[in-house]
Amino acid sequence: MLSKKEFDVLIAVMGQEGASQRAISEETGYSIGTVNKLVKGLVEQGLYNGKTITEKGLETLEPYRVKRAIFLAAGFGSRLVPITLNTPKPLVRVHGKRIIETLLDAVVKAEIPEIILVRGYLGEQFEQLLHIYPQIKFVDNELYNESNNISSAYCVRDLLKNAYVLESDLLLKNPKIIRKYEYSSNFLGIPVDVTDDWFLRVDNSGVIYEQGVGGKDCHQMVGVSYWDEKDGAQLEKDLAEVFFSPGGKERYWEQTALHYKKENYKIQIRECTMDDIVEIDTFNELKQIDKIYDI
Repeated sequence: MLSKKEFDVLIAVMGQEGASQRAISEETGYSIGTVNKLVKGLVEQGLYNGKTITEKGLETLEPYRVKRAIFLAAGFGSRLVPITLNTPKPLVRVHGKRIIETLLDAVVKAEIPEIILVRGYLGEQFEQLLHIYPQIKFVDNELYNESNNISSAYCVRDLLKNAYVLESDLLLKNPKIIRKYEYSSNFLGIPVDVTDDWFLRVDNSGVIYEQGVGGKDCHQMVGVSYWDEKDGAQLEKDLAEVFFSPGGKERYWEQTALHYKKENYKIQIRECTMDDIVEIDTFNELKQIDKIYDI
């Protein structure tokens, strides 16, 4: 089993033949001295030859391979009215491209083999995506209109192992966020001084210990997460328990692991920036991003 630092170095050199140790340091955030020791160790193990990852290295990475990407796309998108009266929010076009396509393109580029899309509101419209992404498999959430998004996660609870879970209304600007390999369960977050949105707090080791709304010196939560085999199996059980608890259908799915059953998980924060990904919450925000709607 690779250490987290060994994993990070292998991922940093992937596709960058002959990457310098300075470049690896910049990519990973580790000091050049640390990178030097890690590279030496990887070479000694036969996982890296100093220029490229070896066949043995690729085999060693295989247990960390992302198996599927699950898109939660059943909601109404009420804050984007009037545009969502006839179009599901993920299918709204920004600069001529559907919002969800920015995520789908990244998933395809990362060579993630399975794409599952949970649909509800105006669900038949998502079939237009099959012309570009024929590998999509649809799951219909019949409860989307009488419950929160936990019902969508419940519909695919048996598919969460080694899987990304993505909110489908995120405008992705940096496709590198979606990766072919992930070391362990993590949730995307943007470091902020203050936010009135959903936030995450982490301890010194980067493990999330609190979720809430409105906070200071925290991470603003972004709806992209990864669940490894162990946590995915645990989440399958916990989602069912929370979903069928009193008031459970009103919960957000991520509250299962980040709040109601948080003692069962050690979810790492994975940092990104406002330049990497944007959630368009309101019609006014959409108009600011794409002037075609400002009429």
